[in-house]
Amino acid sequence: MSIFIEEEGGTVLPFSAEAVARTVIEAALEYEKCPYETEVSLLLTTDEEVRKLNCTARGMDRPTDVLSFPMQEYDVPGDFSWLDDEPQDAFNPETGELILGDIVISKDRVMAQAEEYGHSPLREYAFLIAHSMLHLFGYDHIEDNDRLLMEERQRGIMDKINILR
Repeated sequence: MSIFIEEEGGTVLPFSAEAVARTVIEAALEYEKCPYETEVSLLLTTDEEVRKLNCTARGMDRPTDVLSFPMQEYDVPGDFSWLDDEPQDAFNPETGELILGDIVISKDRVMAQAEEYGHSPLREYAFLIAHSMLHLFGYDHIEDNDRLLMEERQRGIMDKINILR
């Protein structure tokens, strides 16, 4: 598994962002039974940078906690079987890893939401990565039944790594 992490902005997270990201991403891959080695990019940045990306990508001129940019399109969320017959453009030609996509997290939101929700920044950061990984697997939360399914999977991943509320 390859994780490419870029960090910018002055907010300092009080833990190893890379170690936690690796733990959560591995747990999400195991939980969803992904049969491939994977590649994920993670940008840790500021509210302002996330606001700009959110405006460009989604037409929403406001900051958000996490943005997910999946590189694959799934007919069924979490079903990787279609990749067996897929052209190799889903995979990095140098490593053979499945390119899942990009995660962008506002470190400012991690700290603010941890305080707002009454849990640790570690828990908030891990949760945002778990949430975003599910988006990279094709899940969404637009419809109520999809939201419930996604929430169940988020809990499963967080339980797996024993980071609880």
